Amino acid sequence: MTQTVEALVRELESLLTVEEMGGDRFVGHRLDDDEGRIYGGEIIAQALASAMRTVPEPDRIIHSLHAYFIRPGNVTIPARYHVDRDQDGRSFSARRVTASQHGDVILNMSCSFQRMEEGLNHTTPMPDVPDPDTLLNITQLGHKYLDKIAPEFRHNYTRPRAVEIRPMSEAQWLLETPHEPAQRCWFRIAAPVGDDPQLHRALLAWLSDMQLLGTCVLPHGLSWQRNEITSASLDHAVWFHDEARVDDWILFDAMSPWSNRGRGLNFGRFYARDGRLIANMAQEGMIRRRRGA
Repeated sequence: MTQTVEALVRELESLLTVEEMGGDRFVGHRLDDDEGRIYGGEIIAQALASAMRTVPEPDRIIHSLHAYFIRPGNVTIPARYHVDRDQDGRSFSARRVTASQHGDVILNMSCSFQRMEEGLNHTTPMPDVPDPDTLLNITQLGHKYLDKIAPEFRHNYTRPRAVEIRPMSEAQWLLETPHEPAQRCWFRIAAPVGDDPQLHRALLAWLSDMQLLGTCVLPHGLSWQRNEITSASLDHAVWFHDEARVDDWILFDAMSPWSNRGRGLNFGRFYARDGRLIANMAQEGMIRRRRGA
């Protein structure tokens, strides 16, 4: 039976509520996806949720994380997270998180928290983009262009989702021809989320791995929808600048300066709808043409 959007969002909230096991050890449960593998943003978000549980001061907030994906995760097995409290200073706290399954490490992550303070301020302004209300979301695009999607992926592009994504360019989303290595779209969690700021930060980390790797594919005219690509995230970094609700629209603005040797490098930004720059992201991923494509 198809789940409602609201049920999917409640399931996502539960996913990011890791279970404490004692000794700064936590367990995160899994959500199966259509590919039978763990979404990288899920592991990052659970690792961050685990680290945040070891920083009790509410005014000491995540400002950066840097992660390496070591092995593919097994979607049938809960992940276990061990947090090392590397440092607690007057202004900053440093944490290291190891994610593992059956004793095999699948992710290493370092993250840093800072006590809130005022400082010198400048920011790159949000670009001028179409309003999200004027654009179709991915589910609507999936139905519109169903005949252009590989049969094995049609359900994935037409089913309800916990996150709503509205690309700026339908032609770029279809990827029938090469495009410049840059993309923009609007994101939001598709149903209201509670007011816990820690949950919104974990969900922002969850969103940060979505769409980013695809930026380096744009100049090459290849498409996941047509099953022409095999890919995997290799590393991931997020710098958190400001607070935002993830159930309101967030602009995703990304570019890729380079790809070669089976890898692609990507940079992205998140803006709140009111124009505030809320995060920057960087990711290198493995990206290969599927044999026969």
